[in-house]
Amino acid sequence: MAGTPDAGLGDFACPVVFVPTTPFPERPGAEVVLAVNAREPAEAAVDFAFDAARVRGVRLRAVHAWRFPSCAAELPFGVPEEDRGAWEDHEVQLLADVLRPWRKKYPQVPVLEDVRLLPPAQALLQRSASAGLMVVGRRPGGTPGAVTRVLLRESLCPVAVVPA
Repeated sequence: MAGTPDAGLGDFACPVVFVPTTPFPERPGAEVVLAVNAREPAEAAVDFAFDAARVRGVRLRAVHAWRFPSCAAELPFGVPEEDRGAWEDHEVQLLADVLRPWRKKYPQVPVLEDVRLLPPAQALLQRSASAGLMVVGRRPGGTPGAVTRVLLRESLCPVAVVPA
């Protein structure tokens, strides 16, 4: 990306798209990837991602990364598969609930819900290899979060940072 990962990320009122400085292949028809925290969704980023997918006529992949609850570390023999399944089902439901209003607003946008048991930056970087655009939200004021900084340094596609 041009400049440092935090360059140009002062307090801004509109989405800013960062394009990698290293060449990346043209990906006509490549999906828009939305980084979404299903517990604290950045509504402006969700709306931006749906609209970007609509305009491009492509699928939206909503990526929600999660980790085991802290109580899992206390289990003496690891996480039983039934517990893992129940926790994952809960994460899938959280994401579906977040996306429901935008699916109604943008019925023409095909959506793939992608719930991953990975650190957020890792899950998103994996998806950047085939994406046409990555969309992340940004809280008002302050500097970008750790995941956004990693994406700005290492993403293999353009990254849109959308302020709240």
